[in-house]
Amino acid sequence: MNTALTIAGTDPSGGAGMQADLKTFTALKVYGMCAITAVLAQNTCGVRLIENVSIPMVEAQLDCVFEDIFPDAVKIGMVSSIPIIDAIAGKIKQYQAKNVVLDTVMVSTSGHRLIDEDAQNALITKLMPLSDIITPNLPEAEVLCGFSISNKEEQVKAAQKIAESYDGYIMIKGGHFDGGDDLLYKDGQVRWYPTKRVDTHNTHGTGCTLSSAIAAYLAKGEPMEDAVAKAKEYITGALASGLDLGKGNGPVDHCFAL
Repeated sequence: MNTALTIAGTDPSGGAGMQADLKTFTALKVYGMCAITAVLAQNTCGVRLIENVSIPMVEAQLDCVFEDIFPDAVKIGMVSSIPIIDAIAGKIKQYQAKNVVLDTVMVSTSGHRLIDEDAQNALITKLMPLSDIITPNLPEAEVLCGFSISNKEEQVKAAQKIAESYDGYIMIKGGHFDGGDDLLYKDGQVRWYPTKRVDTHNTHGTGCTLSSAIAAYLAKGEPMEDAVAKAKEYITGALASGLDLGKGNGPVDHCFAL
């Protein structure tokens, strides 16, 4: 069985973070492993409290995985402090991890900043260069490129700007504006992935789920373009399933196909 590792924070309500990643891995028939970076008290209504895991514990978790069951792909989710970013970057380099998917969690779908500027800079300078693909939403892409994005032409310009200092694949998700498609960019090559709009407010954890689905398909040996296409098909199905849980923005149905 192919294997994948998620490095992320938790969600006790099960819709996002490490729990969403492990559900996605399982649904896509990949053996899932995790290294927890932060314990969050959150649900479909929002985040109440965050406690970062100690650096020795983060490093020990990663050692335990890489020394025993080497992952075929790695997904990196929420990392909110410079020491944790340094620890992860060190282990990624030490073990020469492959198929690294970085979900550049910086700005929420509602526009709230999730990490401070220093940690954001560390994420950009230390983790991005080690990743094979980054998956920013539009607000995060705007942070990375330095200007606003409101249409497909500006998505392409943003990818070109980001590519000036990053060699991997850049996936800029277009879901923040009506009719927005997702862009995959690498070495001047542009590929658009049409986005089927699903009429639902239950979108908790969609970014986590999409990036972990990409990691799962990379772990199974899919080329990057196909991994992204299949991951998008999976998240669309999870959204369209119609799961309706919680009092806020509910989770997607990770196991809709099982």
